[in-house]
Amino acid sequence: MVSGTAWAVVRMAAVDAHRVAEAPVRREQRARPRAHRATLEATSIIPRHLPMPSLSALAQALTEAHHTGRALDARPWAETVRNEADAYAVQDAVAAALGWAGTRWKSGGAGPQGPFSHSPVNPGDLPDRPLLGVEVEVALRLARDLTPADAQRPLAAADVVDAMCIAVECVASRWQQGLDAPALLRMADFQSNAGLLLGPWQPWRALDWAHLDWRLALPGQPDTSRRGGHALADPAGVLPAWLQHLTREGQTVRAGTVVTTGAWSGLHGLAAAPGLLRLTMAGLGELAISLPASAGSGACPAA
Repeated sequence: MVSGTAWAVVRMAAVDAHRVAEAPVRREQRARPRAHRATLEATSIIPRHLPMPSLSALAQALTEAHHTGRALDARPWAETVRNEADAYAVQDAVAAALGWAGTRWKSGGAGPQGPFSHSPVNPGDLPDRPLLGVEVEVALRLARDLTPADAQRPLAAADVVDAMCIAVECVASRWQQGLDAPALLRMADFQSNAGLLLGPWQPWRALDWAHLDWRLALPGQPDTSRRGGHALADPAGVLPAWLQHLTREGQTVRAGTVVTTGAWSGLHGLAAAPGLLRLTMAGLGELAISLPASAGSGACPAA
């Protein structure tokens, strides 16, 4: 079996090689009418005299940002990631370089019909870096191995999920521009994930998600109380798209893999004050963790 690291290296090399093969096409495009070329050049963020950075270079830069905590300027990379496939290739390469086992994921959608997006999740708990904020979530755990063939069949949550828990996603960016960085660069950067805090696991059962009451208490600010608020109205709604994403190259998703399923009511900012984060959700119990004052000090320091 080929390791995850090897797959990531092979995929990244293939994508960069494909770009080299496209060079004659780009030369042909430069022969287009002058007015059209001027329009393209005016909208480009990268200076004309600089070569476009490769996906491999971007993966290396993001890996270094994870190690050092120094954020990158998004502008020189703005045209490197051209589509979701590029973003996912960078995700895979960085996760492999960081030694992540691929047992924690995040998935979410704008609505029940999508579009959906996915990324590996930092396997650590509370990061020691400044955060942009936190998100209230529900995480699910797979009960059994799932093959590519399984992922193509209709699957009920009760058939594939054995446990669920409340969760808090830690949000941070490896970009100086934070959440204002281009969307594809944010996707390449694990969708701004910085860690996942998990509450006590409970056996899976369907709840009245749309009417579920929850409360989030954060240091130095008023409590947030809501009813419902999940974009899909059911956290298990991410499962089909997420499983198809993970098995798209023939891999089997292993039992015990965890996916957090999207934010309830968006991002919650943090004050620069130490104290207790406490999340309670009807039917799912409570998660409490102590936050240092540095958690609420904003984006990662610039390089």
